[in-house]
Amino acid sequence: MPLRRTICLSFLISIALAATAHAGSVGREQDIGDLKLGQRVQVDDGTCPAGQIKEVRGAKMSDKGVVRTAACVPRYGPKTK
Repeated sequence: MPLRRTICLSFLISIALAATAHAGSVGREQDIGDLKLGQRVQVDDGTCPAGQIKEVRGAKMSDKGVVRTAACVPRYGPKTK
């Protein structure tokens, strides 16, 4: 029984970590809220050139919290053959 609990707990932890690793997308940078270290959020606010989207990252820790960096990255659409 303890082995079953351990497996279930590790499965739930891996699902939670995988869910936070994906980049989210918002319409405004003000909608992000608290950004975790290493988290990436794509912001579609029209400030980047055509075919690109702004990506805000939690870059490093400081005394006041997580420092954000922003850069325009290619916008990946659906894959075509």
